Amino acid sequence: MSETNDNSKSKLHGLWALTNRELKKWYKAPVIFILSIIQPIIWMGLLGKAMNIGAIFSSGSLGELMSKLVLTPPLTATQSQQLGSFFNGLSASIIQNAFKTTDYFSFMAVGMIAFTALFTTAFSGMSVVWDRRLGFLNKALSTPVSRAVIIFSKVLSATLRSMFQAGIIILIAIAFGLQFGASFNPLYIFGVFAIMFLICVGLSSMFIAITIRSTRIETPMAVMNLITLPLMFASNAFFPTNIMPSWLQTVAQVNPMTYTTDVVRQLLIYSTTDFTQVGMDFAYVGIFAVVVATIGIVLSWRFLSK
Repeated sequence: MSETNDNSKSKLHGLWALTNRELKKWYKAPVIFILSIIQPIIWMGLLGKAMNIGAIFSSGSLGELMSKLVLTPPLTATQSQQLGSFFNGLSASIIQNAFKTTDYFSFMAVGMIAFTALFTTAFSGMSVVWDRRLGFLNKALSTPVSRAVIIFSKVLSATLRSMFQAGIIILIAIAFGLQFGASFNPLYIFGVFAIMFLICVGLSSMFIAITIRSTRIETPMAVMNLITLPLMFASNAFFPTNIMPSWLQTVAQVNPMTYTTDVVRQLLIYSTTDFTQVGMDFAYVGIFAVVVATIGIVLSWRFLSK
């Protein structure tokens, strides 16, 4: 019994030591941390604010269109004012029906939270290659720590980094004008971090599993460039799936990023929260995380070598 306890303590100690090493490489390099935060800020500031979709259906743009029509007799001042009020209501109604919120920036800012998780976990595969090339992986494999613990430490460190950065992005989005939904409750923040934990475990395990046998740093970089953008744009991060082409909707429906973003929007910005849908989203992302993490551990047993 004591031998079992010693082995368990040894695994936990090894997991903490390796995870702490990965985290130290992160928080002792403030430039990298700052750059990882600046990128989603630029996306929110440039894309989120520049794509002022509400202006397309505003009373100004629609009113200008109506002014080009020749009406007999012409509209009176009162009728023009009523028409402007109608267009304002129409704009809010169109955006509400399309995005389930009247503020596109809030819709898009939530996508940036998933964007941060995706790009942070994408670099977890590069860590394995660097450790192999620098000789640290040989030392770790020579210790009693199992291969699964080595891989899971990288998954855990990437997950913790992503969750911390997601919290920073939420605060920045609030400063930029993120509008919470009518049903928002501060306790829902825990649900946001819970879904972020699951998707980060799944994504980091996926990137590590793909590059686990690689010895060249170019391989994980190529994989990252190949996978990240399709995962991002073939989801509902920027636009709802129901206005996508039918073939792209099919892709989005199997994309775990779609379900992750839906949970965050349900909890933060939608006027009503559909907890049945939230539960289904959690189940899908949870299954994805468990399956991919298991595959990563199995591959580490077979292919992780010096």
